[in-house]
Amino acid sequence: MLKRIDRVAVLGAGTMGSRIAAHLANAGVRSYLLDIVPPDSVAGAAPAGRNRIAEAGLDAARKSKPAAFMEAGLAKLVTTGNFEDSLELLAECDWIIEAVVENLDLKRALLRKVEAVRKPGTIVTTNTSGLPVHSIAEGFSEEFRRNWFGTHFFNPPRYMRLLEIIPTPESDPAAIEAIAQFASVRLGKGIVYAKDTPNFIANRIGCFSVVNIVRLMQEFDFSIEDVDALTGSAIGFPKSATFRTIDMVGLDVLGHVVRNAKRLAPALAGAAGGAAEMLDERGDLDLPAFYDQMVARNLLGDKTKAGFYKKERGADGEKRLALDWKTLEYRTAQRPKFPALEMAKTVDSLGERVRMLTGFGSEKTDKAGQFLWTALSEVFTYSANRIPEISDNVVEIDRAMRMGFNWEMGPFELWDAVGVEASVARMKQEGKPVSANVEMLLASGHKSWYVDSPQAASGREYFDVAASSGTPSLKEEKVAPGIWSATVAKKSNGVVKENSGASLIDLGDGVGCIEFHSKMNSLGSEILQLTQQVLKPGGFGENFDAFVISNDATNFSVGANIMLLLMAVQDEEWDDVDMMVRQFQNMTQLIKFSPKPVVAAPFGLTLGGGCEVSLHATARQPHAELYMGLVEVGVGLLPGGGGCKEMTLRAVDAAQSIRPEGRGESVELMEAMKKAFETVAMAKVSTSAFEARGLGFLNRADEITMNRDRVLNDAKARALQLAREGYRAPVPRTEIPAPGENILATLKLGVHLMRQGEYISDHDVKIATKVAEVLCGGALTPGTPVIEQYLLDLEREAFKSLSGERKTQERIQFTLKTGKPLRN
Repeated sequence: MLKRIDRVAVLGAGTMGSRIAAHLANAGVRSYLLDIVPPDSVAGAAPAGRNRIAEAGLDAARKSKPAAFMEAGLAKLVTTGNFEDSLELLAECDWIIEAVVENLDLKRALLRKVEAVRKPGTIVTTNTSGLPVHSIAEGFSEEFRRNWFGTHFFNPPRYMRLLEIIPTPESDPAAIEAIAQFASVRLGKGIVYAKDTPNFIANRIGCFSVVNIVRLMQEFDFSIEDVDALTGSAIGFPKSATFRTIDMVGLDVLGHVVRNAKRLAPALAGAAGGAAEMLDERGDLDLPAFYDQMVARNLLGDKTKAGFYKKERGADGEKRLALDWKTLEYRTAQRPKFPALEMAKTVDSLGERVRMLTGFGSEKTDKAGQFLWTALSEVFTYSANRIPEISDNVVEIDRAMRMGFNWEMGPFELWDAVGVEASVARMKQEGKPVSANVEMLLASGHKSWYVDSPQAASGREYFDVAASSGTPSLKEEKVAPGIWSATVAKKSNGVVKENSGASLIDLGDGVGCIEFHSKMNSLGSEILQLTQQVLKPGGFGENFDAFVISNDATNFSVGANIMLLLMAVQDEEWDDVDMMVRQFQNMTQLIKFSPKPVVAAPFGLTLGGGCEVSLHATARQPHAELYMGLVEVGVGLLPGGGGCKEMTLRAVDAAQSIRPEGRGESVELMEAMKKAFETVAMAKVSTSAFEARGLGFLNRADEITMNRDRVLNDAKARALQLAREGYRAPVPRTEIPAPGENILATLKLGVHLMRQGEYISDHDVKIATKVAEVLCGGALTPGTPVIEQYLLDLEREAFKSLSGERKTQERIQFTLKTGKPLRN
């Protein structure tokens, strides 16, 4: 049985320590956050004064942006203290995380005190990124060393999924497994096992990539903006690309990490016998002189409001400036024009996109393509040469880069997508060095690092360079129980039905998954059609006992396809508009009244129609990072797929749960309707699943999954539970007490006052008034019984009415063009 982790201590209340404590609170875990006693404090002084530094850290976490806490009230789970008065609290803890400054003597002195008070079996780990993990605990008791290893969190811990676990030769595998399981399930972390080498895995590969790109920028004579245009989402890197990312991280932080690798990597190579392949290919990892000059001038990025970019406010508004790295002067940021990048936007496949950008299949590669090919090919070679130095396999390296640096694919996955054989041939043709490990791959008859394996829980096998048998071969990629995806389910169980927008996947055990896979998972006719075909009586889903609605994309769904709506409106095809809304409502009603339970598993952006789909499900199994909202008013509309109806039902039910005898007006109903109105009319979007619950999109029975990779498995388990408990579908409600004319008048008065204060426009007034009318069921006598279809009809008519407004059409056009809302 694995050790239970119920209470945790975090030693060090700096940026990282306080945010780790905050994320423990997000998981519902109580923690102690300790730091030094302020130098000006005396023994016996009030705890508030002696805990001042830890309190300041906690306060910074409360105020941080992006928010460290998923809900403000969670901060109460963190108790502050200090290293002199509070160490006895560590005896209550199951896990102690050391996160103090990177000073070996200081860490060892503190841990000696910890060793004296901790109970036997308590796991102690370090968050160090700059010191060898094993060296910190040298000379400590054998029992301490067995429960000692590294747990390297990435900042900010709430949002960065990677947790690198760094065992020492003496670490107890059971202790490591306990933390890995706890961090995966409770904290939502993706676990990567790294060796005790400089910067571990992600920072080692990431640092090389960044420093190499900076070097190539100078070599190719590109600007800061040029490089960021080329090294962003087009090649599967984050949208912040290279220099915007450095600004966010901090030039001083990156400099520290690079210096750490430069200082320790040669010593490591020497310990390994001085093998040339153990060293970094360029051996220097040197940042350029202009980088050091920037640090000297305090141009550290976002933290000093100036780095490679800065914003300047002038008479004509705020403008974005970019640094000229040759002169260290700022100038107006330019928008680079690379024709190939514009063409690449139309290519969905990352591998095909990179091949196109880097000139594969072309007789001549332009300057931008040669830059990208050089940068990527050198990352491929560098990564391959790090096996077995930093990891024994490609899997850990790929996972680390996906979760630690937000790469769409790890280096070996991207290499496969581009084509290993063709890449190596090009490297040799150009006289570039080729890793012995990739030569070994090709010599064995394999042409890719990964191959599909439907029988494997991960869905694939990898080429094991460092096989224990001494003969490289394919090996199953292992994943922890509960880690699953729609992609893997397709390989193992197959697809029952599909079209261009959606699929029905067999998840096994009688559960089917309706998977969206349109562009950004916008809800168009294909998704509506397949969902109806699956859920209608006698449809494709008749052999299943329950259903899940989920997918593997970054976002659950951005809502309805408003491009199709705009086209119909501009052509004045009002019957088509009416049919679109009816079909959407029919789909959500099928979801709600399906005789078999339907569990929605929303995550990421779950907006507009995506939110409406979730509202109608039997239950929801959301990921903790949930950005959910009914945002239709942003494009001049209102929720037309049953969203308004569901918010009214939730308000009525909430009021009646407090005052069961009330049918008409009540204070409780008035407050519940105000809240529902504000949520819809102000297009409120949750910033976590906890907030989504507060907004009424989730209910108390909806459990939250912390780990994105576990959402599908948890949703399936919930669907099975409902089916096995003898699920009975609800019936359409026929006695809904309409909130009516008095609450409607109150809501309209609020809208009027907002207009008088010039907080909203005339068109906002028109939209908000329609929202109020639909939510209240019109100007009926309070308590008048209505049926669900009545509320749906109100929604549909209001939606069509707003669709015909010129200013609504302007809003839709603006949003389609810019991705932003228009205030008109």
